Amino acid sequence: MTEPLGEDLTRLAALHGVAVSFQPSPDRTVTASAAAVTRALAALGVDAGTPEATRAALAARERELAGRLLPPTVVRWSGGDGPDALADLPEGTRLLIETEQGETRASLAQLPPGVHTVTATAPDGRTARAHLVVAPPRLPTPTGRSYGLLVQLYSLLSGRSWGMGDLGDLAELAGWAGRALGAGFVQVNPLHAAVPGAPTDPSPYRPSSRRFPDPVHLRIEDVPEFAYVTDPERLRGLRERAARLRETVLGKGALIDRDAVWELKREALELIAAVPLGPGRRAAYCDFLAREGQSLEDHATWCALAEVHGSDWHRWPQGLRDPRSADTARARLELMDRVDLHSRLAWLTDTQLTAAQRTAREAGMPLGIVHDLAVGVHPGGADAWAQQDHLAAGMSVGAPPDAFNARGQDWGLPPWRPDRLAESGYAPYRRLLRALFRYAGALRIDHVMGLFRLWWVPQGEPPTEGTYVRYDAEAMLALLVLEASRAGAVVIGEDLGTVEPGVREALRERGVLGTSVLWFERDWDGDGRPLAPDAWRADCLATATTHDLPSTAARLTGEHVELRDRLDLLNRPVEEERAEAAADTGEWLDLLSRLDLLQGTGGGADTSSEEAEIQAVHRFLLRTPARMIGVWLPDAVGDRRPQNLPGTWDQYPNWRLPVADAEGRPVTLEELAASSRLHALMEVLREER
Repeated sequence: MTEPLGEDLTRLAALHGVAVSFQPSPDRTVTASAAAVTRALAALGVDAGTPEATRAALAARERELAGRLLPPTVVRWSGGDGPDALADLPEGTRLLIETEQGETRASLAQLPPGVHTVTATAPDGRTARAHLVVAPPRLPTPTGRSYGLLVQLYSLLSGRSWGMGDLGDLAELAGWAGRALGAGFVQVNPLHAAVPGAPTDPSPYRPSSRRFPDPVHLRIEDVPEFAYVTDPERLRGLRERAARLRETVLGKGALIDRDAVWELKREALELIAAVPLGPGRRAAYCDFLAREGQSLEDHATWCALAEVHGSDWHRWPQGLRDPRSADTARARLELMDRVDLHSRLAWLTDTQLTAAQRTAREAGMPLGIVHDLAVGVHPGGADAWAQQDHLAAGMSVGAPPDAFNARGQDWGLPPWRPDRLAESGYAPYRRLLRALFRYAGALRIDHVMGLFRLWWVPQGEPPTEGTYVRYDAEAMLALLVLEASRAGAVVIGEDLGTVEPGVREALRERGVLGTSVLWFERDWDGDGRPLAPDAWRADCLATATTHDLPSTAARLTGEHVELRDRLDLLNRPVEEERAEAAADTGEWLDLLSRLDLLQGTGGGADTSSEEAEIQAVHRFLLRTPARMIGVWLPDAVGDRRPQNLPGTWDQYPNWRLPVADAEGRPVTLEELAASSRLHALMEVLREER
């Protein structure tokens, strides 16, 4: 039985944005446990461990808020009214604004977009300084409609890959898809830096750093210094080993082995790093170092220390657990060569990412590469080490129990502290966005609801013992709109699943697109039947599936049920699962038939019924008003296997499968480009457009 929450604890939690209850459905309210609320407050630096401590903390918080002139960060939307926090200042308060551009203003009128500093001086002598975010009211709506490809980059191997897809493959895919298919974008999985070690966690959604990309994605031969390596025989040997590794995946059914790929690439990159940079390249590298500053130094230092002490900084010698300690400064000097190597690898990866986006745009893509931002970072990784003061110690991000997972979820990612973010003017969040938008035509934000609130799970407790903690969504959105508008980029929010009322509306108001997946689009407020295409929302990326869901071929054939049955993942008899899946698919096929979308399918007389149905599914997506249509690349060749099967760890090879055809045979990038099945599907999109 849940321990009742006292009035003082309830009031204290509300003042710090900690929820004491939540609604999994409109007709049901669940009360958080006192223990969960108390531990969430403790992670925010608030002692509520006893009734006396709770009362003292409540009184202190009420005094602080009563005497505060300004919150640490305020938002002004260009063209709108001034922030309430400034409008509520005592009459006669003087404002002094230092703009991001270095100007001094005494008025809010015509402030340029940016993150400025405002100082308020009240008539009674009190003063306060705050960060003032000035952002455009919304992102521009994408002009026209575009369609594109969705792919997990590691799964896309070409005849030049070193055992997994790389940035050279991404550039080739984008250049070909833009020119030959008329595609407007290519969306990839997060390319964030992974936590090193063997075996590496293959999930791209639990990275060491979201701030810097992973050099495992580098195309080695595209690094200019590659041509000048002084030991070409050793490099040739590495390339031969890489060719064998590639062949084991493409020709012998082996899984993608990221660790083996990185072992070869790391050795090659150390040979390349020994080549002196030319004057122009040296100047470009120095510019990168200056631009990235402390963030890059921290990341490279963590990478160097991890080589010596292991990849979990919690287990390092005590003095090295603090990035600002004297011990860390000494270690950085001792490891300077390694720090420089990891800095250079970040630069090389950044340049190839930029080149891939340039290739996409030159191929005629209006958006180019759509990058993916993971929800958080690994607790032992580089960002968690460098940003300790901004993260909630002892907490993990997850999800409460729902209709799909009665036990809830714990993703093992430490959440940002909303109070520390606000005090810093959201500095780490701004730096993260700015870095990604440098080479992204659009950004997909995984679990975009996290801009509003996150489910915090105390370490050592089940996900059911968590509670929601609220963020300043207006500030998070304003900075997102500011940085995206500066880059001329589109933002897509992954808003699938249970979404708090008002969230989708707030995102749409600011020009953030949503995500709509065909099989989930039903009239949930009515008869529950598939939603007619004209009833879909326009401001979204519409797809048939995602990396976490069955491929379209598997869903149409029911193979996704058989897979889960083989792995003992079903919660009820397989006959019931088969019947429900068949009924679900049957309703959609019936709608496709009634809309005459199964007629005139491209591909000729030999086109299979399954292939015709996949084409019809995408015809349906084109009937919706969705501004972006995404084609899961494995769907184009009939791949049956999901890239990730939620609820599994070692029972299924998550994140390690190459794109394959209907028989499970890996398909290279070159074969994809020549695939008649892929061209028939894409021709459907071109004709409908």
